[in-house]
This record gives sequence, C-alpha cells and structure tokens, in this order.
Amino acid sequence: MITLTTYIVLVVTMTQLIMNKKITSFSALPPFAFFGTPEVARDTLVFLLELGIEPAVIITNPPAPKGRGMEIVQTEVAKFASEHNIPTLTPRTLTTENIQEINTYNCTFAVVVAYGKIFPEALIKSFPNSVVNIHYSLLPKYRGASPVETAIANGETMTGVSLQYMAKAIDSGDIIASTQVPIGQMETSQELFKKLIRIGVNLLYKKITSIATGTAMVTVQDMNKVTYALKIQKDAGLLSKDDNVETLWNKYRAYGKKPGVYFYATRNGKHIRVKVRNATYRDDSFIPLRVTPEGKNEQKYDDFSRAGWQVELP
Repeated sequence: MITLTTYIVLVVTMTQLIMNKKITSFSALPPFAFFGTPEVARDTLVFLLELGIEPAVIITNPPAPKGRGMEIVQTEVAKFASEHNIPTLTPRTLTTENIQEINTYNCTFAVVVAYGKIFPEALIKSFPNSVVNIHYSLLPKYRGASPVETAIANGETMTGVSLQYMAKAIDSGDIIASTQVPIGQMETSQELFKKLIRIGVNLLYKKITSIATGTAMVTVQDMNKVTYALKIQKDAGLLSKDDNVETLWNKYRAYGKKPGVYFYATRNGKHIRVKVRNATYRDDSFIPLRVTPEGKNEQKYDDFSRAGWQVELP
C-alpha cells in the first residue's frame, strides 16, 4: 500500500533521479506505441519523457469541436506530441487500414492511458509483446471508464493503480503489477488523479523492460470480484434530497470539475439551475461556498441564499 509518506518519498526519489541523470538508459528499448487522449494521458507522457522513455509513435483521437464556440481543437496528447516532435496518428476508427499504418512503426508493444476507443483484437495481436494498459483502480474492481470518480462517489477510502495486459473484454487482462493508494476524506478526483498518474508511471518504469521482452509475470483477475465503473452521465452531479451528507460531499469530490455538481432553486416562480463551484465538508455538514446560478456570474453561496432563492432538491 502507498501511504502519504511513501508517496512523498516516491516523488522526491524520481525527481532526484531525473535531475541527477542516474536513471537507467532506455536507448536500447525496442520501439513502442502510446495510445491516449485527455490530460491524464498527456501527464503520463510528461513523466515518461522525464525518465527517458519516449514512444516511437503516439495515437490519439482526431481534433474535435470543444467549448461554447465549438472550436475544432487537438487533444491534449496531440498538442504534447507536436511540441516534442513525436510522430502522431489520429484515426477516427481503428480500421484494418489504420492498424496497418500503426504497424509501419514496427512497435514491439504498446502502452494505453485513457485512449477512448475499444481495441479490436487485430490491433492487440499486431504487437508482438502485446498492449499494456495503466488503469486507475485495483482490478478487477472498477473496470471501465470512470474508476477514480466512481471510487470517490462510492465513498471508498482505498483505491490503486493496475498495470494490465489488454484483452478483448474491457479491463479484463492479466495483471502485471498493482499497488494500493489511500483516498483522503477531503481529496477530489483531480487531486487523486495527479497522485495516481505518477504512481502509474513508476509501475511502468519498473516493469517496462520485462514488458518489452515479453517476460513479465502476471496474475489472472478473479472474476468473482469484478465490479464496473461506467461512463459518467451528465446528471451524475445532481444533488438529491435522498443524498445524505456524506453522499453530497462525495459527489462534489468526484464530479465537481466534470461534469459538474449542481442543484435547482426557485424564487418568485422562477426555476434555475445552480452549479456548485466550491464547497467544503465541516462539522458533518456539506457546505457550498461559491456557486454559479444559471445566467449569472459566480458568487458566494451566502449572497445567493440571501437573495431569496430557495434550494429545491429532487
């Protein structure tokens, strides 16, 4: 299990190794591909490059509309790859033709972090030493798209990181390595992600030579312990009258940034949606601090409440 003290030591040790250039050289490492799309994948690449581990090619999602203006933007991983002159592919689908293009880089294995597409078996089998996924839970618990948010929303006090071979069924592959990581009572999903990303990179750093040579020892997942973390729905952060105080706080910690935590309020017959921007947990109470009422600017919750708005929880 990774304690807070152990985590701090891990961060300091990795930083010292990087600064003192005492890290084992990976110049002889066979070429590998990296699949990833959002910030968590970009941050993983940052740490990998600091450790001298650079993929031969990066595969990420194509540019897509984003924001209110629906501006077409590159993924965070694509931006990073461009800044570091790493070859990049952005297929919309993983067709036979696209797999063949990926194979032109002659990669021995692949690393995946939140790519966002299901791998066809043909792609997995195209890498001689398979595909490795960094997953942010203690598999087989919380297979799926939202292991960090789901663990927090469920009030878990312990999670972890698993390094596993990719298989046809999502997150069902054999486990190469895993480690436990505690979840603090005040810790948000964003804060936990930052911790898990670095720990995941450290796991990969320790095992990458055996992965590259196809000699990694594995543990088969226990099918009797499988649970799932499904894709987060837009209304996951809706605060309800059926939620107890702990559930309200856990929802805020899990979904506060994305998709957002919110409630409804009424005044003089007007019904609006109110997004919680900042909150805390104190004296066994969930306390909103700052909110953004529909059509208004962000403001203190106390000011919002004094204006006569009545909270309505469905």
